[in-house]
Amino acid sequence: MSITIGRFTFEGPFYVASLLNDHSGIYVILDYYNEEYSVLDIGESHSVKTRLTNHNRSACWARNKYGTIKYAVLYTPHLQQSGRTEIEQELREQYNPPCGER
Repeated sequence: MSITIGRFTFEGPFYVASLLNDHSGIYVILDYYNEEYSVLDIGESHSVKTRLTNHNRSACWARNKYGTIKYAVLYTPHLQQSGRTEIEQELREQYNPPCGER
């Protein structure tokens, strides 16, 4: 299963972060409501699963959702943090999510 976000194909969306792999990548937090997705947050991590299961912005996601929170991930085993950050910033500019750095 996959979802296109920006110009990238992400794995997911998943209902729980425990289904993700603990690899490096870019993650997108989605709100699934009325059969549509909206972007709540975008980030990058060298350990996506660990980051999402202990995320400091989860309260922001809960405040801004209308439906169900879901997770999408683009694993990036060949990118360093700078490459992941570049993709994160591109997507943040495109979607302007309510949570995280703007």
